[in-house]
Amino acid sequence: MSGHSKWHNIQKTKGAQDAKRAAAFTKIAKELIVAVKEGGGITDPANNSRLATVITKAKAANMPNDNIKRCLEKASGAGGGDNYESITYEGYGPGGVAVIVETMTDNRNRTAGSMRHHFDKFGGNLGASGCVSWSFDKKGVLVIDNEEGDLDEEEVMMDAMDAGADDFEAEEGVFTIYTLPDDFNDVVANLSKYTFVSAQIEMVPQNYQKLESEEHIKLMEKLIDIMEDDDDVQNIWHNWEE
Repeated sequence: MSGHSKWHNIQKTKGAQDAKRAAAFTKIAKELIVAVKEGGGITDPANNSRLATVITKAKAANMPNDNIKRCLEKASGAGGGDNYESITYEGYGPGGVAVIVETMTDNRNRTAGSMRHHFDKFGGNLGASGCVSWSFDKKGVLVIDNEEGDLDEEEVMMDAMDAGADDFEAEEGVFTIYTLPDDFNDVVANLSKYTFVSAQIEMVPQNYQKLESEEHIKLMEKLIDIMEDDDDVQNIWHNWEE
């Protein structure tokens, strides 16, 4: 799975765009609301595994506890907030890069139109369900920043394996811990002494693709940017080796 984390590249991109922080919280808020709804209105993460997973993601993103609490209150209140549904789209970016887009929307026609427009505008095309997901593995991914070198690689690796992790990777001052999706919450609980800079269920590519054309690289960057700015988009997964 080498090359998957690239945490520092992601971190620098986000750090240069502080305005996206609020947008990220809005996206997580949607996930919290849906997790409560789909969990039968249960707001206790001990009895709602999906909610526990989203709360872990929210905390890794430094979402304030008050924000999380308000989302749970909204979800459990009368009407349960907005009527969102999760829809996943698959397609190809410029140069044949495999792309998976996870959305959460209250208007599937609007979102479907936007996805098709985004792909078409930046040299890609929207495909049928399953056209690229076969080349990804669904994994829990926990990222620990060790740029300062304060943590011992072998100790963290042994702790991760003892906690029930599926795999461990050390790369460029970053430790990445992979879990099976069903084991994610247990591994997080068993590694509570560590601080994660990212923690969520991801679609991890089995193989990565390089783009040699400068035009394709620019188009792929623009496709990712416009997807990230789309309010309906929750996550974008791709196999582009940046």
